[in-house]
This record gives sequence, C-alpha cells and structure tokens, in this order.
Amino acid sequence: MKIATWNVNSIKVRLEAATAWLKEAKPDVVALQEIKCMDENFPAEAFEALGYNCAVHGQKTYNGVALLSKLPLEDVTPRLPSGDGDDHSRYLEAVVTGAKGTLRIASIYAPNGNPVGTEKFTYKLSWLERLGGHAKGLLKNEEPVALIGDYNIIPEDRDCYDPKAWLGDALFQPQSKAALRTIENLGYTDAFRARNQAAGQYTFWDYQAGAWRKNHGIRIDHILLSPQGLDRLKDCGIDKHVREGDKPSDHVPVWAELDL
Repeated sequence: MKIATWNVNSIKVRLEAATAWLKEAKPDVVALQEIKCMDENFPAEAFEALGYNCAVHGQKTYNGVALLSKLPLEDVTPRLPSGDGDDHSRYLEAVVTGAKGTLRIASIYAPNGNPVGTEKFTYKLSWLERLGGHAKGLLKNEEPVALIGDYNIIPEDRDCYDPKAWLGDALFQPQSKAALRTIENLGYTDAFRARNQAAGQYTFWDYQAGAWRKNHGIRIDHILLSPQGLDRLKDCGIDKHVREGDKPSDHVPVWAELDL
C-alpha cells in the first residue's frame, strides 16, 4: 500500500497538477491539506474518475483537509477531540483495509503559529497537545496508524537550509519541536528518517526570493507511523520534482510504501 501526503495550497488552483501527479505516482491513499474550499466545492469528480473515493473536511478560503483512497474509507472522523470552539478544518481520520490488514490514517494540517508571542502561537501549541493526546489514545488499539500531513514543524537543523534564518519562526521554536518529539516519544516514528538520514531533504520552498532555485527549503511535511505501522514500512521518499511543474504548490508530496 502506497500512502502519501501533500499540502496542495488550494485544490482549485492545483487540480491539474494533482491529477497529473496521481497518474504518475499511483498512490493508494492520499492525504491533502490546505484544500481551501468547502466540502461541496471539492472537485471529487476529477479524483473519482481516477478511481479514488473522497472524504473531505473543508473550510472556505482557509485550511481544509481531504483523504483520497482507492480502497473504501471507513470510520471517517473529522476534527480532533477536545476542541470546543475550534472551527478550523485541520484533521480528518479514516480506516482503509489492504490485502494484508487495516491502516488508520489521518490527514493533518497543523497551525502555522506565527508570529511567535501571539495567540496564534498559543493555539499552535494547544492544537499539537490535543493531537498528541489523540495519538496516544490510538496506540491502545495496537494497529498500524499513519498520522501524515503538514505539521508546520522543522524537526532539526538538518531539515532546514539555514537554521539561523528560522530562529524567530514558529516552525522552528523549541516548543514546536518539543511537541513533535512528544508524539514521537509515545512510540511514533518519522518514516522518512527511518529510511533516509541525509541533510538537505526538503518538502517546502517559499515562493519568494528564489527559494526553489537556491534550494532554500525546509522539511515540515511528515509521515508518523505507530510501531505496527513502522513494522510494515518498506520505503519512504519525497517527490521533489513536483515543485518544478506548472503552477506548483510550495509543498511537494511525501510518500511511504507499507506492506499492507
């Protein structure tokens, strides 16, 4: 089973690029973030034509997550628990069943949190705390789990072209990195780092200042696997070339192959 995550930064703008990549990469399950549309405006027909079932948790203009799957989507659940008053569409979870077992998978779009020192950063940390609590609960089922998406966290210096340039950014704050480590310390593993230890492996390049041409990128899109998911991991990679296409997102897809 091939799973993937991609922050498309508006599915309306990126529809042609998304369908082209799906035809090329042929993932079985895809988590999308920042679709930036309501459920009824999601272009499901284009993905259904490629054999995908669609689950959408949208929001007008901002945020929004979706799951595309060639397998039936079961137990579809939007939003994290304990989010009274939180109307942001940032989390969507479902179960898929492959030839060798089931996988619980979630599309995650964590808050950016900038600027630091504001309520936006406070919200980022509280949202990540809720994610950690939910992630801990999922481990009780002792099943393969993949929490995948745009975490808006740069885990380490090697995941950033110039750490000094990001010292004041919410994505690189000690509290943000600690929140990610907290989830990993529960028993989840960064699938990419389980297969690739090289520095300079990025998933995001800003549209400004020639970041793509200079390879001034950061790695903020992650696939976290439960112990049972890690046992099934065969490979993991980044489709960097997608950033070169027409009307590209500022993010690129990250994928993992699981023995499921």
